[in-house]
Amino acid sequence: MTQPGTMPAMSKEMRDCLDACMACHNMCEETMNSCMQMGGQAQMQGLVMRALIDCSETTRMCADMMMRRSPMAAEMCALCARACDLCAEACMSVPGDQQMMRCAEACRRCADMCRAMAGATM
Repeated sequence: MTQPGTMPAMSKEMRDCLDACMACHNMCEETMNSCMQMGGQAQMQGLVMRALIDCSETTRMCADMMMRRSPMAAEMCALCARACDLCAEACMSVPGDQQMMRCAEACRRCADMCRAMAGATM
């Protein structure tokens, strides 16, 4: 039981999801830097960059909302899972780039955890 004015302890699942969101956020930021240095086809790079930015911002916001136990956290987790799925697809569209493949993997992991959290009662 929690004292008045204190938040309940965060579940292991929520902590794991929060960690996955922050890991994905960091990976997207690193991948944006790599993408900017790559050059390549401008249209494709634009699509990848937009997906990376959306995913980076969404994962950070999702983590923030879970940390403060926002009543909208479950909805944010569902949106975050979608942004992560789209980012993973965009990263996979750049074959042979190891940074993109690592980012896609982090995005898939985060998407799976966020989908699980979106279905859970927070």
